[in-house]
Amino acid sequence: MPAHLLQLSPAVFRLVAAAAGLLWLAACSAPPPCAAPGNGGPRNANGQCVYENMANADAKPNAGTVKIWSRFFFGSKEGTVPVDPIPVQPLTRAQLDALPGDANHIVRLGHSSHLLKLQGRYWLIDPVFGERASPVSFAGPKRFHPPPIALQDLPPIDGLLLSHDHYDHLDVPTISYLHDKVKHYFVPLGVGARLQDMGVAAERITEFDWWQSGEQGGVKITAAPAQHFSGRTLWDRDSTLWASWVLEAGGQKIFYSGDSGYFPGFKQIGERFGSFELALIENGAYNAYWPAVHMTPEESVQAVKDVHAKVLYSVHNSTFDLAFHTWQDPLERIAQLTAAQQVTLATPEIGEVMTIGQVRTNKLWWQGLH
Repeated sequence: MPAHLLQLSPAVFRLVAAAAGLLWLAACSAPPPCAAPGNGGPRNANGQCVYENMANADAKPNAGTVKIWSRFFFGSKEGTVPVDPIPVQPLTRAQLDALPGDANHIVRLGHSSHLLKLQGRYWLIDPVFGERASPVSFAGPKRFHPPPIALQDLPPIDGLLLSHDHYDHLDVPTISYLHDKVKHYFVPLGVGARLQDMGVAAERITEFDWWQSGEQGGVKITAAPAQHFSGRTLWDRDSTLWASWVLEAGGQKIFYSGDSGYFPGFKQIGERFGSFELALIENGAYNAYWPAVHMTPEESVQAVKDVHAKVLYSVHNSTFDLAFHTWQDPLERIAQLTAAQQVTLATPEIGEVMTIGQVRTNKLWWQGLH
């Protein structure tokens, strides 16, 4: 647990740990209504509408609920939060507007949050500008670094993609601020009700099942499978769908894995789309207790090979303390693996602008930091 929680009394600590360590706890809205059956479900289990992962005979079993919760409540952590400042490149609206409008650019905001400029139009992926990935403002995983640009300084957003409804991907303060400032939201089935609870008008939201496609301002988007789960309370697990995403703009294709364990769906995505200029691949928050829902760095490299991506862009790390590995471990391991297997790696600093398809020198910025 983060050090500031250790200052609480044991009883209060256990209560705060329950809210802070488990990102799917809290929120008071009722589960979203069940959508029509499709590729990702839903199925009827005990009279409730829930979604399910695609069949995967090789999926590794997760540990039991009590065992996982006990690890979060009572397990020790070491090196999971950086001592040194995470480097951040401040970003201005003028810098963004100066980027060529005939190319595709991506900026890492932190964790899995990204700002994209696709053929002159701005998009957001899983934006989290809040101070904590938590249902409460006073406890829970706290940011290691500030965002490189403030919410109020963002340019007009043409489209916003969400992969699923967990707190480190769907952030109430962020969506509440952006609710009428984004032209359109694209989300997996059931997540639209979450956005409406945060003030987004229904006509601004389109929900997708796996393999469904849409278009916004010349950008084609397709929701694809992922192997994960959903929920923001103890009683709404899997009541909304989770997804990966494919974006196509200006003749280039970008893949975003969302949160996912390793599964056959990556090969299916590669077969359907042929190849990708860039794959934003989850690389962080893994643990032997939950191997089915988060990939190890070794699996992340294999996933990039499966989708036939030219560049592995590492995400889901460097911003929040969500597991038990050191904060540098995902980055260091992915760097070693990609070097050994001759896979092109992108680990941009927070705030760094990367132009897709443009030659760049990758910096291992975490080395030497504690």
